[in-house]
Amino acid sequence: MINKVNALLILGGFIFFQQFLKAQTNQPQHFLHKVGIIDSLYSQELNESRKIHIQLPRDYDPNKNQKYPVVFILDGEIFLSTVNEVQNYYSGGFTPEMVLVGISNQSNRTRDLTPSTVKVKYGMPFRDESGKAAVFSKFIEKELIPFIEKKYPVTNFRTLIGHSYGGLFTIYTLIHQPHLFANYLAIDPSLDWDNQQLLRESEKILATQKYKNKSLFMSLSGQLHLQNSTITIDNVLQDTTDFTLFARSNIAFSNLVSKNDKNGLFFKWKFYPNDLHGTIPLPSILDGLIAIFEWYQMESTDKINSFDTSQEELLRIIKRRAKKLQNHFGYPNPPYPEALLNMSGYMNMDMQQYEKAKMYFELAMQYYPQSANTFDSMADYYEQQGDYNNAIKYVTKALELNATNYYKQRLEKLEQKREEINNEK
Repeated sequence: MINKVNALLILGGFIFFQQFLKAQTNQPQHFLHKVGIIDSLYSQELNESRKIHIQLPRDYDPNKNQKYPVVFILDGEIFLSTVNEVQNYYSGGFTPEMVLVGISNQSNRTRDLTPSTVKVKYGMPFRDESGKAAVFSKFIEKELIPFIEKKYPVTNFRTLIGHSYGGLFTIYTLIHQPHLFANYLAIDPSLDWDNQQLLRESEKILATQKYKNKSLFMSLSGQLHLQNSTITIDNVLQDTTDFTLFARSNIAFSNLVSKNDKNGLFFKWKFYPNDLHGTIPLPSILDGLIAIFEWYQMESTDKINSFDTSQEELLRIIKRRAKKLQNHFGYPNPPYPEALLNMSGYMNMDMQQYEKAKMYFELAMQYYPQSANTFDSMADYYEQQGDYNNAIKYVTKALELNATNYYKQRLEKLEQKREEINNEK
């Protein structure tokens, strides 16, 4: 129930410990890998039922009333498992824990994800229904987001991920409805659509729109020209054939965003020369999530891990991080995972740095007030100090939050110990 660390806690060790726990606790009985529960909602905008896939964070506990940022993943039936796998390795240290929402686009994919109607594509008749991105965007804003916010533990800090036509829709949303998401991850987006129609629309908008606290990661695969191996990233813009329009559109949009770098948009573009259109989602999701959450990564870890750092400086570092996260998320957010604060408290108790230990336990209770374990850890601190009155006080609080036999029995033992000590006086 309580983690007591008897060795030096370093960040790398903590991350390894997290991954070990993930490996040990996520072991189902009858299958090796299973991701996402299926849900659905009926859309008045689309006039059809839409299937979605939901993956909650590994540490989610409904008793703690904790909410998480949320990621909306287009073609979710394909890519949710990839995003989840990246999160399994990188959340906590590189990205926040998040609720993942995979939107199924198995039906009417071209209709929903393209911004204009096309009848001819590259000189050939194009018969797929298209051009309903505005309607699909209304579905997301007016129906899907409220549905998710009502039913699942999410905040209003949202990320959108899309590949190919999904990447096109991601850019479309950034351009026309930037308020919907904080982060946009467009993987090999089909910006060649309708002879670069969205690219043309973007020129004026990117120059005038403000994108403060917005992020865009965009990628391009190595398939620059399917029939000419001499075409490279260095000379592709000199080619004028339809074979390179996809790549040239991608690069042109990247250059347009970079040209308008004063609009506040955080932007990173990456070329993957060894990946195809079908393989680029995996590295893009990994690199993209790390890039758009670069600000989330822990700072001053050398000082956090040093026993020579004063309590005052440690507190300043922690408070600065809490303020930084609040500025980015737009709402208060714990600076560190509960387990890290808790383990740091026990580590300092073992090193007999009791004031630091108390500070960490107090911070854990402050940032995770619905966690019985944080109050139980503070009870450990007071019990070690021989202060049974306060130990009983905090175990009682833990019991109020989580009425388990463990806390009941612990409370009885502490009360018995206090009585024995009082009788000896």
